[in-house]
Amino acid sequence: MSFHDDVTAAQRCLDDLDRAVTRLEQRVGSALDIRRIRCDSDHLRQSLALLREVAPAAGPGPQLVTIPDTPYDSTLSADADDEGLGARGRRAP
Repeated sequence: MSFHDDVTAAQRCLDDLDRAVTRLEQRVGSALDIRRIRCDSDHLRQSLALLREVAPAAGPGPQLVTIPDTPYDSTLSADADDEGLGARGRRAP
């Protein structure tokens, strides 16, 4: 899915949530919990609108880098210190 498809799907889910909250509100009235859900839903809608505005600047996502299965060249770390052990050929004090 593309970014815009994901945003559209999230928008549809928010619309479904609003309809469900409206039905709940009709059954139980305008209780504190319903008002909190309505407020949270409004915040999600605002955040989604902000995300939609930023989308053109986001550009393509990160590109995958394939790592070969062949072993690394052992000469790359020939004179490196072993972590926690120190340099090769030296004794600990």
